[in-house]
This record gives sequence, structure tokens and C-alpha cells, in this order.
Amino acid sequence: MGKYLISGGKKLCGEISVESAKNSVLPILAASTLTDEKVVIKCCPKIADVISLINILNSLGVETAFENENLIINSSGMNNYTIPERLSKELRASVFMLGALISRFKKAEISFPGGCNIGKRPIDLHLKSLKEMGVNSYIDNGFVKCSAEKILAKKITLSYPSVGATENLMLSAVLADGKTEIRNCAREPEIVDLMRFLNTMGAKIYGGGTSTILIDGVKKLHGTVYQPMSDRIEAGTFLIATAITGGELQLNNCNAKNICTLIHKLCDNTCKIAVKNDIIYMRSNGRGKSFNLHTGPYPDFPTDLQSQMAVLASVASGSSTITENVFERRFAYVDELNKMGADIRVKGRTAYVNGVLQLTGTKVRALDLRGGAALIIAGLNAEGITQVSGAEHILRGYLDLDKKFRSLGADIKLIDGD
Repeated sequence: MGKYLISGGKKLCGEISVESAKNSVLPILAASTLTDEKVVIKCCPKIADVISLINILNSLGVETAFENENLIINSSGMNNYTIPERLSKELRASVFMLGALISRFKKAEISFPGGCNIGKRPIDLHLKSLKEMGVNSYIDNGFVKCSAEKILAKKITLSYPSVGATENLMLSAVLADGKTEIRNCAREPEIVDLMRFLNTMGAKIYGGGTSTILIDGVKKLHGTVYQPMSDRIEAGTFLIATAITGGELQLNNCNAKNICTLIHKLCDNTCKIAVKNDIIYMRSNGRGKSFNLHTGPYPDFPTDLQSQMAVLASVASGSSTITENVFERRFAYVDELNKMGADIRVKGRTAYVNGVLQLTGTKVRALDLRGGAALIIAGLNAEGITQVSGAEHILRGYLDLDKKFRSLGADIKLIDGD
């Protein structure tokens, strides 16, 4: 537990480097168990979700150790395919272990996974797709139990381009005998990163970033050293925060192509942005203007930046609309933001936002990871003191968020207690 205390109204100015992507590191950690040889994940962020998955790996017999920022993984002693309930419920990404365990043991047992309470993220699509590959599953006392005599290489068409289902199919198929084709798959950059990681281990995967992935199964994978992609959601969070506070920012270690929809929105909203190699320069030129936004699977606008953009809309001139097409409970932060003086009304999947000049500091609670980040951004804008409790949600996905904001001139600190 913990809370952030923020004294708002200060412009953000300076430069920071973006961490490795949480949503890339987690499936890569699961994939690292598909070889008995040593795997090194460079610049692995020590955020709560990563630590939770490391604890899961340890419970399965995997040895892990940090050497400075690098995580060393040795799965040669992996001897268990059942994830303890208490660990599975901590982390939604425990579902990634389904594909890895099935690929390694032809068996897997996990409790219904946890994570942020942002709406339905059914595991049914994962299980239905795995069934086409010969994996049988059933529910027993809250556990999903899967088994297969043999993993079948198949042509599979997903009913929805789910990131998690795509990643599980990739992990399941990489060691299967034959060619697997995944159609209508997720196209997110994190999918491309997982493909690249597996290919450095000797996999033969093609088509990442397109709607069809081809996997030519191999008999064995080997160890590797790999640095995951930078976190496009962390990058977007800092860009939006700078836009709201009217500052200037240099973002290092950031692939602008992965957040081009955000960059276009910010450029349309009084911000000046320049890109050189893996560096983004941004200057905010005063109060933003209203906009309309629709989230969706990549390459559409990312749902993980929707709540942060709602803060930008809250202090923009005019009226904005934000439509959430991925998670139906992604507006849980709205009541908290309205406590700070925002004027937001939600109807169905759309939030209608009337801009105000400035928010007002008060006590609010983070209910999930990205909504919590949005409340911190709101506090940076607000007049007076903002207290954001529920810091444990934010710590799941951001490394040293308070320290980075302080380095940019913000008055923010993380303290214990609730």
C-alpha cells in the first residue's frame, strides 16, 4: 500500500529514458522457459508485475537472478506445471504461462488470473484456440486444467485479435511439429517483440505486426540475450503529462512509430513534436483544444492511454468525446477525476468531457494501473495538493514514476500508508 502526494501547477521540463515495456517483458519471461539454456533479459524493469511473474517462475522450479538491470533465467530445473492460486490471482499475465507450460509439459494448471479490474478479459478465447491445437481443458474448483497428447500445427482464425490469445498460440506452436497459421491475430508491437525474441532462440516465426502469423515449428530452442522494446505506454504517459502541464520533454529510448496515433493527436492539440532516431522532442504550447478519440486494437489508439487522454480533455477548451472499444470498465477513474473538478459524463462506452480551466487537488484513489496514472497526471495539473492512494496499482506497471516526474520539476512523493 502507499499513496502519492502531489503539489500541482508546475511545468514539466527535462529529459528521461523510457523503460523496457511491461507488456513485452511479461510474455518474454514466459517464453524464456521454453529452453533449458540460460536466457538473459537486458534492462528488465523491477516493477511489481514483473516480480509477480518471477515469483511464479520460481514456484515452477525456474532459477532467476538479477545482475544489475539484467535478469538471468535458468529453466533447466523447471519441474512443475501448476501455478499456485495465490500467485496466479496476483497477475493477469499468469495466463501467458498457459502456452509455455503446454508447450513444455503438454499440461498446465492455473487459477483464474488476476490483474486490473477493468472489465471482461475472458480466457475462453485462449482455451477455444488452444483446443484447435489439440489441447483439452476444463474448470475444476477455480482452476483451469489443460492437457494434450500432442500439440497440433493448425490454421487458426481468432474471432477477435486478442494480444494474450495470440501470444499463447505463439508459445504453444513454436515447438509443435508442422506449420501453424494464426489469422486475425493481434498486430501490437509487443507481438513483434515476442516474435523477435523467440527467433533469437531459434524459432521460425514470420508475419509479426500483420494480421497473419506463420510459425514453422522447431524441435528445440536455445538460450539468448535480448533487450525488450521500450514501453510505449510509459512514453505516452509522460508525453500526455507534459502536454497538460505546458512543458518541454525529451524522451530517450522511444520508438515513435509505436505511438504514432498519440503523436498525431498531440500535434493536433497545440503540441510541437520532433523525432530523431529513438528520441522524441515535445513542446506544449498552451491549453489544448477538444478532440474525439476511439480506442481499439493496434494500430488504433491504445486503450492503455485512454484514461490519460481523458485528463487532457478535462482541461482542454471545448467538449471532447472518448469512446472505449476494448474494455467496458475502463472508465472506473471518472468518478475520482470528477472529484477534482473535471466534468465527465459516461454513457455506454463513451465519455463526454467538458473542459475546465484547471483541476483542483483533493483525495482520490487509484482503482487500476492506467487510471491511477491518469490521476497522478491530473494532480500535476491541479491547483493545491492531490493525494492519490492505491499506489500498489500504479507500481504494477511504472518504475520510479515519482522520481522521474521529480526529475522533470514536479513536486511529487510516494509515501507509505493509505
